[in-house]
Amino acid sequence: MPQARTDLRFPSGLAAKPAVAGPTIASEPPRAAYLAAWGLCLAFYFLQYALRSAPGVMIPELTGAFNLTTLGISALLGLYYYTYAGFAIVAGASLDRFGANYPIVIGVLATAAGSALFGLGSIGAAESGRLLQGAGSAFAFTGAVYLAVHGFPAKWLATAVGFTQLAGMLGGFAGQFAVGPLVQGVIGWQEFWIYSGAALAVLALLLLVMTPRQHEPAKGPLRSMFAPYKIVLTNPQSYLCGIIGGLLFMPTTIGDMIWGVPHLKLEAGVTAAEAIMRSSMTPLGWVIGAPLLGYLADRIGLRKPVLIAGMLIMLVSGGAIAYLDEYIPPYIGGLLFGIGSGAAMIPYAMIKEANPDKVKGSATGAMNFLVFSFSALFAPLFGLTLMRLSDGAPISLTNFRKADMIWAVAVAISLVLTFFLRETGTRRHPPVAASLPGE
Repeated sequence: MPQARTDLRFPSGLAAKPAVAGPTIASEPPRAAYLAAWGLCLAFYFLQYALRSAPGVMIPELTGAFNLTTLGISALLGLYYYTYAGFAIVAGASLDRFGANYPIVIGVLATAAGSALFGLGSIGAAESGRLLQGAGSAFAFTGAVYLAVHGFPAKWLATAVGFTQLAGMLGGFAGQFAVGPLVQGVIGWQEFWIYSGAALAVLALLLLVMTPRQHEPAKGPLRSMFAPYKIVLTNPQSYLCGIIGGLLFMPTTIGDMIWGVPHLKLEAGVTAAEAIMRSSMTPLGWVIGAPLLGYLADRIGLRKPVLIAGMLIMLVSGGAIAYLDEYIPPYIGGLLFGIGSGAAMIPYAMIKEANPDKVKGSATGAMNFLVFSFSALFAPLFGLTLMRLSDGAPISLTNFRKADMIWAVAVAISLVLTFFLRETGTRRHPPVAASLPGE
């Protein structure tokens, strides 16, 4: 059995064997402790995703407050993905070296500070705040998956990852569906960011108390915490997982969460409130699709067929939204697109299964780095494409429809790359059962 299969060996009650150069584990806390911390980390993931998508419903307010062009506002909001991608590497390495407690708490506090800064109303504070939000948020999903791996049996890994993403996309849905009416009638957009920072600070305190501290003090130079990446990043399957995931995330993180509402406002007869509701259907679809497709992948013991099915749903529904919207019910297209997009979480399970158990945190960190490097690159590029298509005139519906071809090409490329991805499901590679004495 090749080394890549060691990630599947998680007997209940036994700690994973530590890396030679890493910290030792004195005693592994019970699964219930990890599951409780996982639940709190899901709340963190929910809130940071709400902050990620909320700017999409306040584009006019932000453009006016900061006096920015289309490219400028796209670049400002895209700053989030630069630090998110970079700190994904730090998050994964710190979890493998120090355990879950302090890295996740520091991530929550950084996100809280970034949210408060964004709400101050100056362009300098907004840029710094967006960078801090991205850096801190990098610990949310990576930390939640790290805790899930310790709390759930290995055979339900894809399901656990799917439910983790469910929490995030619920936040993405709330960041559009709930925040839109909130900032347009109840509180100002600045107050929203400051109150969100306060809520995150309270969550950081709860996580500090509840998250298990299973690691001995780390030994060796600090740079050694990045050693696991040598294993992950010399594995070609890691790159395939990351590129496929990155291509599948972009239509949601950029196409919908930043530009979905402005796009839909240009549709005939669509009001601002209806545009917000329609755009929020995509993250709501993720809420359904991520756990559902993860469960199906676990249930049949194969990853690739479910992943391909999700991509095909994205291509069909995305094309219908862009070019045939008058022939489909208003909310169905976005919902179906979101359900298909939930397949983007399957490569997260695959990259962990394709790498050894001792680098599970770093594998998720590398995956996040690769995935959100694409979003960091394409956020300003999409804004620039819209500006060039409009040629100085106000952006039109035709401009959006032409620019949306970027997302169709991204999904098509990911579909081709999937055929080069090695199947990691349990039907093809059954987990090695390890039993306790007397069992």
